[in-house]
Amino acid sequence: MKRTFYIFTFLLLSHGVFAQLQLYKRGLASFDKGQYDLAIKDLAKVTNIAESEKANLYYKIAESFRLSNRWVEAVPYYEKAFEAKLAIPEAHFHYAFALKAAEKYDLALKELQQFIDSKSTIKAYNEKAYREVNTLKLIDDLKKKQTDIAFKNFSQLNTAGAEFSPVVHGDELVFTASRKSKMYANGLPFVGIYKVKFARSMAEIGKAEKFSEAIFDEERNEGTPTFSPDGKTMIYARGNTGKRKDLSPDMDLYISRYVDGTGWTEPRYVSASDSASWDGCPAFSRDGKTIYFASNRPGGLGGIDLYRVNMDASGRFGNPVNLGKEINTAGDEMFPYVSEDGKLYFASDGHPGLGKLDLFVAIRSGGKITVENMGAPYNSNMDDFGLVMSKKGDIFFSSNRAGGSGDDDIYYYEAPQKTELAENDPSKTPLIPINTPETSNKPLDIKTVRYFLAGTIYTKNANNENIPLDSVSVKIISTGQDTPVAEITTRKDGKFGPIAVQEDGDYVIVGSKKDYLAKREDFSMFGRAIPQALLNKPVTDTTFYTSLTLDQIMIDKTFRVENIYYDLDKWDIRPDAAIELDKLVQLLNDNPTIKIELGSHTDSRSSEIYNLRLSQKRAESAVNYIVSKGIDRERITAKGYGESELLIKNAKTEEEHQTNRRTEFKIVGIEGAE
Repeated sequence: MKRTFYIFTFLLLSHGVFAQLQLYKRGLASFDKGQYDLAIKDLAKVTNIAESEKANLYYKIAESFRLSNRWVEAVPYYEKAFEAKLAIPEAHFHYAFALKAAEKYDLALKELQQFIDSKSTIKAYNEKAYREVNTLKLIDDLKKKQTDIAFKNFSQLNTAGAEFSPVVHGDELVFTASRKSKMYANGLPFVGIYKVKFARSMAEIGKAEKFSEAIFDEERNEGTPTFSPDGKTMIYARGNTGKRKDLSPDMDLYISRYVDGTGWTEPRYVSASDSASWDGCPAFSRDGKTIYFASNRPGGLGGIDLYRVNMDASGRFGNPVNLGKEINTAGDEMFPYVSEDGKLYFASDGHPGLGKLDLFVAIRSGGKITVENMGAPYNSNMDDFGLVMSKKGDIFFSSNRAGGSGDDDIYYYEAPQKTELAENDPSKTPLIPINTPETSNKPLDIKTVRYFLAGTIYTKNANNENIPLDSVSVKIISTGQDTPVAEITTRKDGKFGPIAVQEDGDYVIVGSKKDYLAKREDFSMFGRAIPQALLNKPVTDTTFYTSLTLDQIMIDKTFRVENIYYDLDKWDIRPDAAIELDKLVQLLNDNPTIKIELGSHTDSRSSEIYNLRLSQKRAESAVNYIVSKGIDRERITAKGYGESELLIKNAKTEEEHQTNRRTEFKIVGIEGAE
């Protein structure tokens, strides 16, 4: 009986472990498909899993919340992932913004600094991190910026789903909502364009209905419409259906015209769209001749940028133009709107703000464009976007702030009726949208900053300690240029600079000295510009500091090549491995006298002979790639070590196995050396 009990218990436990593993795998599969609600549902049930997988479990739950725009809910799972020794630098970046959404600003600043210190190679993240560090220093000032307008939730229109991007069209409010019967694979409905008719006040609106049967497809996302000044031309964003006949795999702009007696015409693809990119959030200028829109097309400043394009009377479009660094950042700029007085309003998570997307207004004065955060109650710690105004002064925008009906909601301010205003009573004038300087020829009080770069060159002593290195030749090269901005030599303390650099400039720092490996490192000024609000002098000098460590050239000295990964049982060079091998190509070009051996190492989870053969093929594949980039084959040899030189002899966790799977290079000769 006792033996039967033990067998029964063992089977129960085995079944439980198997069920947990199946939940984990199913959750990961849902995550990879972008089905984040399903991923959370399964992964949150996993309570019994190997220690080596806990960090990934919690990280995937956190990412599922983040990628479905539930940043605050992601916070505790990021925390658990880090407690489980998660080693992904980008996680600190996303965690910082989740902390900001939760209004934990001091912790967010700490996480951003940790991300910056990791020296990530993701340029857009780096720029945004530097910007956000400055933003977090301004939070107290941003919180103080408030207007007296009281916004109301449009509760008679909003549902538990999403309602956003309102726009006034005659006596109707046209908006985007997730009300279609067609669902994504993750259970969320497609969005479409709807309308309600205004009555005497916001409290009295008609029943919401489809905007037009001609512009309604159950199998597409459709939304964010804009109308020409005469109301007879509409441009909006429309997604693909997943069918082969679609012109684009992503979101594009479409145009439709209103014909009296017929209605809205069949939508036509806007030629200014980039079929390979995401284009959305269009807005007409007040004269109807320019379209502003958001796009992540190549050539932008990072993330989603704002563009403008001219349209002639026949509906032909010119070439889109990026609005430039005064408006766009490494983050996302979206939902543009041009008011009756010509001001450009938009949403951004790259300019200094209180939460995720904040509302901003761009003001041109004295030939200079400045961007102003609209403050509270327009902005909150969550997403605030899609602001528009009616001719009589009503204001509408979208937000997923706390206290709403569910997902994104529409909020409004209803301007007082004209009959309610006394002609000469200042206390009864309409509330203005934002307390900002009026556009005029009078120059704004613009303060300037002069930026400089300085640094220190080190080498390592026998105890692996940093020792300042003098007489190092340092070149500062602007990216894309051949002639250095500056050429200097380090002083006795290893220091160089300061050297003047340009705001938003990209540079490469190259350090070289006889008997040392020349080394280069990128330095970007993108995102480091100090906001006007932090300046208190007409001219401010600020210096940024960097450092390089040069290694002494020694025969048989081994160097680790980071992040060279291969697919299981393969030796093809993946795109991510090519990036790292390109760095080795650059090192060989910068050090033309050295000869190296490139060694590939495996873990110990296959047979010894198999690992030896696999590592040799991988080493040869890497060498062939390097030679294809112009390096003389006589300067580099391939050597597969298999599992013969394990760094961790009894590796158990995936992290330990990854440490053993590595690529290294060894200096085996120096041309001209005796």
